[in-house]
Amino acid sequence: MNIQYEKQIGENIRSLRIKRNLTQEQLAAKLQVLGCDITRSALAKIEVGQRHLYPDEIKALKEILNVSYDEIFN
Repeated sequence: MNIQYEKQIGENIRSLRIKRNLTQEQLAAKLQVLGCDITRSALAKIEVGQRHLYPDEIKALKEILNVSYDEIFN
């Protein structure tokens, strides 16, 4: 995957998280409740483009943040 694209997706997730007044710890906890095995540090790596997203994480992020896939990927 293109590193610039991964960084952009991470920035989108960070921006969406902040708009909803969630900390990384809170978002990671919500992801865990939905069955995603993710830590706060893993979420931090996603936000800076250092870790790939898994399909179940993308689906859970869409649900938790109440956004479309386009808002995550564009």
